[in-house]
Amino acid sequence: MKKGLIFFYCALITSLLMFAGCTDPNRIIDQNTEVPDHNWTYLNRFGFAVKIEDTQQAYTVYMNLRVTGDYKYSNLFVLISQTGPDKKTTEPRRYEMKLANKDGEWLGKGSGNLYSYLVPFLINYKFPAKGTYTFVIEQNMRDNPLREVSDVGLRVEKATP
Repeated sequence: MKKGLIFFYCALITSLLMFAGCTDPNRIIDQNTEVPDHNWTYLNRFGFAVKIEDTQQAYTVYMNLRVTGDYKYSNLFVLISQTGPDKKTTEPRRYEMKLANKDGEWLGKGSGNLYSYLVPFLINYKFPAKGTYTFVIEQNMRDNPLREVSDVGLRVEKATP
């Protein structure tokens, strides 16, 4: 009985130490949402809320993306809008994400048949006021639905000098 209890406590402490070492003190949010059936339609707009406490701090805002190896394009266009604490929404801005080289080699980090991308779209950005900001990401390709997109997400972190 004591051996089982000692093993349990050792496993618990090891797990806590591993998770404590994985936290990033600069990260404000890193959240992904699964695309239903890997088919991203025009109606699937993904929103992410970010609470900003420090307006003097510069931030980098990234779009997270995961596509399967069957995604048929070398890029992806998205529209991203931002709503601030004052409830004013910016006009959606169009961004292109380059996903593969001309020879078809994926640029993302691969794991099996899934490729992950972390693409910055606001660099050294200072939010104008404290409060909650909502970013909305929608696909802006000709295909509807856009097939083989697995996840869409947002990451915000403190910019490092």
